[in-house]
Amino acid sequence: MAEVKKVDKPVAKKKVYHLKKVDGRWEVILKEGAKVIKTFATKEEALTYCETLVKNQDGTLLVHASKGKNKGKFIKN
Repeated sequence: MAEVKKVDKPVAKKKVYHLKKVDGRWEVILKEGAKVIKTFATKEEALTYCETLVKNQDGTLLVHASKGKNKGKFIKN
């Protein structure tokens, strides 16, 4: 009798989106992508868009702090 091998199904990775301020505008970028998904004039507009995107895509959002003592650090949502 032939031995049956178990094959693990690949686990889908969660998409990781980055929100960062570049030249006065907020950009949404997918972690693996080099292309900007969308840009916004204000952080509030960008966060509203990202919350919907993350919810629909079952992803994670990393917000890059743009000023203050946390500049350059991530805020995970």
